[in-house]
Amino acid sequence: LRVGLITNHTGRDRAGTSTIDLLHRAPGVRLVALFGPEHGIRGAAQAGEKVASGVDGATGLPVHSLYGATRVPTREMLRGIDVLVYDIQDVGARVYTYVWTMALAADSSNVPFVVLDRPDPVRADRAEGGVLDPAHASFVGLHPVAMRYGLTPGELLRWLANTG
Repeated sequence: LRVGLITNHTGRDRAGTSTIDLLHRAPGVRLVALFGPEHGIRGAAQAGEKVASGVDGATGLPVHSLYGATRVPTREMLRGIDVLVYDIQDVGARVYTYVWTMALAADSSNVPFVVLDRPDPVRADRAEGGVLDPAHASFVGLHPVAMRYGLTPGELLRWLANTG
């Protein structure tokens, strides 16, 4: 499969190897493009700083920014991709932009979307805080969920797909 990967510096296995490197070397997988959220694929950009598209120095793959000129993968960015994979650790707080990058990418892409669902390190069994008023939706709160929504990214995406 030709894979596009949405990730950042938190996408790692237990040994600390990045998902980028794992998929780049995986037999039967052809990693063809990377997609960077806020802070970029290596986590080097400051909060709110626009991230430019470019080329990943470690793999030579194109890196498409989803926190620059666009927040959704364009048709051109998705050309030649069979599946889009999302792998970013999440803490389950509505104000973090990573899950909204995931939601927008899943909603706008016309390719299968896979979430490498990781456990919430803070606790995904609790929902707390007010639910966002849709009138105040923004990229730090795109859908009406609680401040601490008590779901993993995959669970949140499934819930959004079933309620939207």
